Amino acid sequence: MSQRKSVLLRLDPAIHDALARWAGDELRSTNAQIEYLLRKALSEAGRLPSHAGEMRKPGRPRSERQSGGSHSDAGGAR
Repeated sequence: MSQRKSVLLRLDPAIHDALARWAGDELRSTNAQIEYLLRKALSEAGRLPSHAGEMRKPGRPRSERQSGGSHSDAGGAR
């Protein structure tokens, strides 16, 4: 995965609060919501670079246990 860029962003507190609520509704962090909106705007304007990596799906990443990783239980039956 390529290196991520850090950006300082100053927002009106009311805008930040609205973004944070929206992000929470969609199970994203505020940072991920901002990136989602920027990608959507770039795409709609025809300016999203073709080499831009894909965005992670909303929600928490699945843990290794949830994604079928090794289990330590000896029974095997579930």
